[in-house]
Amino acid sequence: MFAEKIRLLRKERHLTQAEVAAQVGLSARGYQDLELGAEPRYGNLLRLADFYDVSVDWLMGRTEDRTVKRG
Repeated sequence: MFAEKIRLLRKERHLTQAEVAAQVGLSARGYQDLELGAEPRYGNLLRLADFYDVSVDWLMGRTEDRTVKRG
């Protein structure tokens, strides 16, 4: 689920894997691995959620609401 969502978000923004990787501090291979199904580390999960401005819960399939709830 996570892999499909980050692929969808990347394509919605017309970005390459390398472009996203550079923006979030991952190697191109590291980002590619995430899109292929690797489990994200906590820090990478947070950076990707921030980069795409979506909730961590949405990325992980816990809700259908993309909205970030900031307190």
